[in-house]
Amino acid sequence: MQLNSFDTASGKEANYAALLPQLQALCAGENNTTANLANIAAALKQLFNWWWVGFYLVIDNELVVGPFQGPVACTRIAKGKGVCGSAWQQKQTIVVPNVHLFPGHIACSSESQSEIVVPIIANGEVLGVLDVDSEYLNHFDETDRKGLESIMPFIASLLT
Repeated sequence: MQLNSFDTASGKEANYAALLPQLQALCAGENNTTANLANIAAALKQLFNWWWVGFYLVIDNELVVGPFQGPVACTRIAKGKGVCGSAWQQKQTIVVPNVHLFPGHIACSSESQSEIVVPIIANGEVLGVLDVDSEYLNHFDETDRKGLESIMPFIASLLT
């Protein structure tokens, strides 16, 4: 499936508005969770050109790395540890402008400078998180938070 290219002149809001229908089309007819998450991670990486994009899934009370695009990642993260574990524990999105200033940040890659982690929640329970890293400071903003949160119900539906 070919993804539509985003028009950078339109701005991030328009690009996020176009994202969900593309992800739904990408996953249509496929019921394998790994395949769908892999394609979503690849689509996000391709469309936004982020440093690292991937999923950590709650398995046996730990976050375990799932499908991702980018350099080698940490395999397991405890609840409350690092940005991913904190987003899981708090059940809310965390935007970190400078990962070096985040207490307890887990440095999977020294190239990562900023990060956004969005929990995937269904029926009040966190099923996993979407983790996005950038090699630039202050890369993520409120538009990214809202845009990524807007696709979480769809991603949660793939996991339930």
